Amino acid sequence: MSRRILVLPGDGIGPEITDEAIKVLQACQRQGLDVIIDEGLVGGSAYDVHGEPLPVETLDKAKASDAILLGAVGGPKWDDIDDLSKRPEKGLLGLRKQLGLFGNLRPAILYPQLVEASSLKPDVVSGLDIMIVRELTGGIYFGQPRGIEERNGERVGFNTYVYSASEIERIGRVAFEMARKRDKRVCSVDKANVLEVTILWREIMERLAEEYPDVELSHMYVDNAAMQLVREPKQFDVIVTGNMFGDILSDAAAMLTGSIGMLPSASLNERGQGMYEPCHGSAPDIAGQGMANPLATILSVAMMLRYSLDEPGYAARIEGAVGNVLDDGLRTADIAYPGTQRVSTSEMGEAVLDAFAR
Repeated sequence: MSRRILVLPGDGIGPEITDEAIKVLQACQRQGLDVIIDEGLVGGSAYDVHGEPLPVETLDKAKASDAILLGAVGGPKWDDIDDLSKRPEKGLLGLRKQLGLFGNLRPAILYPQLVEASSLKPDVVSGLDIMIVRELTGGIYFGQPRGIEERNGERVGFNTYVYSASEIERIGRVAFEMARKRDKRVCSVDKANVLEVTILWREIMERLAEEYPDVELSHMYVDNAAMQLVREPKQFDVIVTGNMFGDILSDAAAMLTGSIGMLPSASLNERGQGMYEPCHGSAPDIAGQGMANPLATILSVAMMLRYSLDEPGYAARIEGAVGNVLDDGLRTADIAYPGTQRVSTSEMGEAVLDAFAR
C-alpha cells in the first residue's frame, strides 16, 4: 500500500528548500519508493488564505498521512497579528498537539568536511555526534493557566510550567531506546535545584534507568549543560530534556556544527507517524534570493524514510549523497569558506540529485 507524505512548505525560505527535498523524494519514487506526495498550507501562508494558521483541510491531510515534511513558519509579515492564536507559530504548535508529536529528535552532527565552518576549535568539535531528545507537547509552552492580565494596577504576564509523570516517562523511554542504538549514555537536563517540576522529572528518569541497566544515566542542570555544550560538547551522547530547555539547547548545539542549515529534525508520536523539518527557521531576510541551504530539509527526508517509512536504504543513499556533495567542495552561503565553491539553493539540490543517482 502506498504511504502518504504531506509536504507543508510554509513561509519564508520554506517553499525553496522543500522544493529541493521534493525532488529527492521523487528520485526515490522513480527507483521504487511507493509514496503519494501531497501539499498543504500552514503558518503565515495559511493565514493569508484562510485566516487561520492551521486550516481544517491541512489538519485532516496531516492526520491521514504517514509522514509530514515541513519547511518553516513565521516571519515579520505576521508579527502585528493581535490575536496570538492566529500567529503562524500556532499552526506548528497545533500540528504537534493534534498529532501527539511528543518526541523531538534533533541530531547535532558535524560533517568532517565542515570542521572549518564551526566557530569552535576543530579539536573541540571534530567527530561531534549528539542526539537531543526534546519533549514537545508539554511544559511551559502548553501549560495552563497562561495569559496577560492586570494585577494591583499593572499588567502581569504568566505561564505555567507543568509535566505529568506519564509525559516524562514517555519521553524518557525514547531517550533510553535511542541511547541503546548509540553509545548507551543519557544525560537528563533539568533545573531540579529550583523547579519542582524537574524534581519530579529527575525522579522519573532515575526510576526508568532501572529498566535500562545497559545505559548510563547522568543528570545536569540546564545552565551547566549550556556551558558544557560550548566547553566540551563531545562528552554528550543522548541529551533528554523538557520542551523549553530542549528548544534552547538544541539551537545552541546546532551552531556547533557550523550552520543550523545543516541539521534535520524529527517529531514523532506513539504510532510512528512523524513530522520532519529542518532545525532552522523561515529566514525571511534571504527568502526568494536562492541563498538558503536545502541540505537540512533533504536530510529531514532521510530521517523520514528511516523513522516513519522504514526505508533505511533510501535514507542512507540520501545521506551519502550529501556527504559526496560536501566532498566536492560545494557550499551554500552559510557554510562557504575560502577554497570552496559557493552555489545557490537549486544548484545544491541538483548536486545532491546527481550524487544520489550515482
